[in-house]
Amino acid sequence: MSRAEFIEKLQRALAGGLNSGQVAENVRYYQEYIDCEVSKGRREEEVIAQLGDPRLLAKSIIEANKRAGTSYGSNREYDEEVAPDRQGWSADGQMPQGKRIMLPGWLVMLIVTVVVILFIGIVTSLLSIFAPVILVALVVVLIVKVFQSNSH
Repeated sequence: MSRAEFIEKLQRALAGGLNSGQVAENVRYYQEYIDCEVSKGRREEEVIAQLGDPRLLAKSIIEANKRAGTSYGSNREYDEEVAPDRQGWSADGQMPQGKRIMLPGWLVMLIVTVVVILFIGIVTSLLSIFAPVILVALVVVLIVKVFQSNSH
């Protein structure tokens, strides 16, 4: 396997479980590692053979990132190569997925709190607008009931 094939397979396998920054960082690391070993006098094919299957290497990197809590992307297996076809469906028949946005927990709680406060504010505003009308209607209904009960 050539260096270009190794790096391409590694990059594609990493893209299934890491964000683009992490993929680039890992690819850069292995490119530099191969360069360093070759500069020491080792043959490129020997270095790549020592590294092993790039998909297995990618799986190890993704698992390490999951344990560290920094994983992004899908849960595709390392040996699953999925390429979209002309209609946008993946090769395994799955519908295309939108991009996921990962938000920190504190930001989610802040957004939920703001939405709840806005909801309470809107309900309170509506009640303050309609309270006089509702009170007048209740007083009218009460007066009508009192007169109806007195007339019987």
